[in-house]
Amino acid sequence: MLKNLLLLFVLLSAIVLTEATAAASADASEQRTILVLGDSLSAGYGIPMDEGWVALLEQRLAQQAENAGYRYRVINASISGDTSRGARSRLDRILERHKPDVAIIELGGNDGLRGIQPDEMRRNLAVIIENLQDAGARVVLVPMKMPPNYGPAFTKKFEAVYEQLANEYDLVLSQFILHDIAEHPELMQEDGIHPTAAAQSRMLANIWPVLKQILPLPDAANNQSTEPL
Repeated sequence: MLKNLLLLFVLLSAIVLTEATAAASADASEQRTILVLGDSLSAGYGIPMDEGWVALLEQRLAQQAENAGYRYRVINASISGDTSRGARSRLDRILERHKPDVAIIELGGNDGLRGIQPDEMRRNLAVIIENLQDAGARVVLVPMKMPPNYGPAFTKKFEAVYEQLANEYDLVLSQFILHDIAEHPELMQEDGIHPTAAAQSRMLANIWPVLKQILPLPDAANNQSTEPL
C-alpha cells in the first residue's frame, strides 16, 4: 500500500512539474523585448536607475501585462556620453545577445554637442536602423534638438536628419524627448543638460503615444488581433 502511495506521489509530482514547465515555456514565448539604444538621457544620468524613464516604461508595461495578455522585458543598452558612432560600433554585440521586437533609438545629442557633422550622424543612424530592421525590430526614432547658440544653419540641418531617416526607413518618429521639459529649469539638473527624476514621467509621455501604436501582441504571428495597448 505504501509503495503504491509513493508511486502515486511521484506520478503527481511529475505531472505538476510538466505543467509548470509548459507554463513557463508559454510565458517565455509570449514575452517580447524592447531595446532602448540611447545616451545619458536614457541611461538615467544623475538620478537613480530605477527612476529613469526607461524604468518607468518597464513598470507601465508590467502594470498592463495582465489585461493585454503579454509581457515585455526592456533592455536598456544606453550609455552616458554615447554618440551615433559609438552606438553603431557596439550594436552587433548587442544583437548577438538580444533579439528585440521593438527598438527605441535616442541618439544624436552628443553628436551635435561634440561637433560631429549631421551627414556623419545620418550615416551612423542609418546603419543602426538597417541592422535593427534586419534583426526584425520595429524602430521608434527619437529626434533630438540643438541649443540655438549653435546657429540656425547647423541646427536646421541637424534636426532635418531625423525627418529624413523617418521617411526613408518608414519609421515612427516620436516627440523630442525633452519637449516641455528643457524650458523648465526646475526639471533640469544643475548642468542644464540632464533632466531630474521629476521630469522622467514627462519624458516617457513624449515617447509613449507613438510607441504604443507599434507594440505587437503575442498572437500577431497567428494573424489575429494586433490592437495597441
